[in-house]
Amino acid sequence: MTTSIEPTSENQAGSPGAAESPRLSLDTAAARNLATTTKTPPQMQAITSRWLLKVLPWTQVSGGTFRVNRRLTHTLGNGRVEFYATGPEIRVIPAELTELPGLAGFDDQPSLEALAGACVQQDFGPGEELVRRGEPADRVVLIAHGKVSRRGPGAYDSETEFGVLADGEFFAAEALTDAEPGVFEHGLTALTSGTVLTLARADFQRIAAGSAPLTAHLADARAQLPSQRNAQGESEIALASGHVGEPTLPGTFVDYEASPREYELSVAQTVLRVHSRVADLYNEPMNQVEEQLRLTVEALRERQEHELVNNREFGLLHNADPRQRRHTHSGPPTPDDLDELLATVWKEPSVLLAHPRAIAAFGRECNARGIYPAPTELAGHSVPAWRGVPLLPCDKIPISATGTSSVLALRTGAERQGVVGLHRTGIPDEYQPSLSVRFMGISEQAIISYLVSAYYSVAVLVPDALGILEDVEIGH
Repeated sequence: MTTSIEPTSENQAGSPGAAESPRLSLDTAAARNLATTTKTPPQMQAITSRWLLKVLPWTQVSGGTFRVNRRLTHTLGNGRVEFYATGPEIRVIPAELTELPGLAGFDDQPSLEALAGACVQQDFGPGEELVRRGEPADRVVLIAHGKVSRRGPGAYDSETEFGVLADGEFFAAEALTDAEPGVFEHGLTALTSGTVLTLARADFQRIAAGSAPLTAHLADARAQLPSQRNAQGESEIALASGHVGEPTLPGTFVDYEASPREYELSVAQTVLRVHSRVADLYNEPMNQVEEQLRLTVEALRERQEHELVNNREFGLLHNADPRQRRHTHSGPPTPDDLDELLATVWKEPSVLLAHPRAIAAFGRECNARGIYPAPTELAGHSVPAWRGVPLLPCDKIPISATGTSSVLALRTGAERQGVVGLHRTGIPDEYQPSLSVRFMGISEQAIISYLVSAYYSVAVLVPDALGILEDVEIGH
């Protein structure tokens, strides 16, 4: 009688407890020890497209300083006024009142302090009418905070908006200095909540009557007729046209600024350190020093672009003329807003720069209106554009805590009196244009040091080469 033994569940084929089959070939984990891996160079997330550095034409600054010579401009005082707050009370800085056209160049501190003390604070809410058209022009309005719309009748009897005023701007400054008081040709309507300060004409005249320096200044200001200046504040060049016969032609000359602005090249630097053991032993298949240097240079170029936008001395955001700054009509950047921005640099605008999120906000506004802007070609890339002007991303343009940013419009090139980048090529140990890598030696700890330096700046040759759309809302 034959007895058969049935396999138990523990040693059945395929069961969890079954012994593993013997391997018939080399395991991949062991094989990797004999293989050469394929590596990438070190990757860096902070590298961006750096469009600003690409679109700027670069000017050689051999002496390290770049001087911008311009025609002499008679200061019109059409800047912006600054304020300070003490709790809920907001006051104007006395010296900032010289931004008003009638007080440009006035420096008597006691009189300015008296005028600042005569300003009256007024808070307002959205939709509130601050100035009514046709009323006597008996005060100047200084906008400390908020956004207001300047409105009046248009050519066809309908109400027309003539612009948006916001922080630091003012309205009806001529009401203080005109010989005879007129009426407000436009009204002011609040678009947001905010605060204004008003200086009454009667208070201004009372302070002027008791201040001999202010009285003399106003007399000199009235003697300088507006007809002696062009729209940019430059002295008119006397010309004759349309005449017949032999009249006596006017004589003229072109005056220059006595103290033109000068730009010194700025610098971004760091000391790159590499241990000699790393440089000697770990240089295959990639050169460690070269990779360290490549990433360091990328970081310097990123800092360079950041400085060109944000530096308080020469950065574009801080060097735009106040008259070249615009505000959105509602909040997000609309096609109408970008049209107004292009109008500020209407003489051959070259490029628009905005934060990627601001470009996305503009795209949403276009989508809502059924507008689909056509892209354009730039340096072999298809990029967004508006009215044929490239709209390029620049993440160096900051976003405020309240979710607002700015859009820049530039006209570039020295031949077009635009915005130019400044650098110096041919420097010792030059690694890239205007960037040097200088060997500093080896320390007692066997560390090799290299000084990496980049030299740069940016200049706006004439004010209308740069325009800024401010307080652009980028949220949904």
